[in-house]
Amino acid sequence: MVYIIRLMLIACVLFMGSCSQDQKVKDSQLALMKTTNPNPTVTAKNKGKDNAINIEKEVSSFDEIYDVAVVKGKKATLVVYKVKHMKRFKMKKIEKDLNKTLEEHFPKENFTVSSDYKVFLEAVRLVERKNNGTLSDKKAEKRLNEIVKMTGDMK
Repeated sequence: MVYIIRLMLIACVLFMGSCSQDQKVKDSQLALMKTTNPNPTVTAKNKGKDNAINIEKEVSSFDEIYDVAVVKGKKATLVVYKVKHMKRFKMKKIEKDLNKTLEEHFPKENFTVSSDYKVFLEAVRLVERKNNGTLSDKKAEKRLNEIVKMTGDMK
């Protein structure tokens, strides 16, 4: 009897383990719980990808920041980030320093910088849809502009 119970328990554990391996979870579903670090995305074909990567590296160099998403459009560049929990007391200073650094290193860019989780989530969704091919360049640019407008409305 004990052997049958043990055998059933092992079978249940194996079954549960095999089920979880087949699931693919999107970054946007876990963006608020873990670090996603999506690749920088450009809404126009082959224009500014290197610049977007450099922007991401610059933002990631801040010790207080642990997750960054960069979306570069034709006119605007969206930089969203998450701040480490114990560093959240200095949010204003971090954003001020980040804006200053970005303006110094990339003076020709028009930045929208935000640490808002909702904006971060929308940016990650935009990156996912753009990378999956479900969003055209034109629609991605439109969605980027909507997100930038949303950040302006929040302030």
